[in-house]
Amino acid sequence: MLLLTTSCRKKTINLGKEVSFESEENISYSKDSEQKMDLYIPKNSLNSKPDIFIIIHGGGWRGGEKSHLSFFTLSMMQKFPNHIFANIDYRLASTSRFAIPNQTDDINNAMLYLEKTLHYKPKFILLGNSAGGHLSMLYAYKFDRAKKVKAVINIVGPSDLSDPNFKKYTDYSFVEKYLIDPKSLSSNISMMNFASPAHWINSTSVPTFSYYGNSDQIIPLSQKKILDSLLNKNKIVNESFEFNGGHLDWDKENNASFLMTKIDAFLKKIDQKKPSETNSEGWK
Repeated sequence: MLLLTTSCRKKTINLGKEVSFESEENISYSKDSEQKMDLYIPKNSLNSKPDIFIIIHGGGWRGGEKSHLSFFTLSMMQKFPNHIFANIDYRLASTSRFAIPNQTDDINNAMLYLEKTLHYKPKFILLGNSAGGHLSMLYAYKFDRAKKVKAVINIVGPSDLSDPNFKKYTDYSFVEKYLIDPKSLSSNISMMNFASPAHWINSTSVPTFSYYGNSDQIIPLSQKKILDSLLNKNKIVNESFEFNGGHLDWDKENNASFLMTKIDAFLKKIDQKKPSETNSEGWK
């Protein structure tokens, strides 16, 4: 099914009865040394052309790495044994390199690599936490012109960077200076609006699932309320839940188990939608 670079090491991961994946780590999906992915392909999938989860780590756009979500990815693989998983690194921002468009381009680069390697056009589910949740939403709402994204799973991701409550974020000055390359902006939009997923929501946006902490000191619950309101206003299939805890508590055992159960139900809801309930660009 798949031809991979020989420089990477293949192995089989067994996750229980009749659940196993062929894995390969640190595959280069583009030219930069940071553009790597760990790829997991089910060995006994019921679908010959599975949907693909792209897992996108957090870290304030300038930190973090894919290994931080390795354990959660393995847990997801147990829950979704008929899906492919790509856990990606992307080019991190710094005082000499803007986050966007590099990081949204890297989501696209990863998709193109997977399409070329797998020899079919899969549907993608973008799942990210924190900055990764933001990037998942921003790519899906703003940059996914080919409509490859089936759904977004947003975990504690900022949705509106102009929200006064988010401006209390301790690294907000970095966001203001280095999140967006000014060359990407047109003259009629502010930098914070351009970088805010909520700004790009419309009636063709993709189904979105969100998960926020009720005592998160980094991403306030106002971000959830803004996102929910705009998705509902535009009649987008969406669900959101709160968990007990702060910004990093979403993957604690009870919270993570609840999250995966709700993701499963949400994706089944999307799959049950009839063709008449969609248009050529997205879900109504």
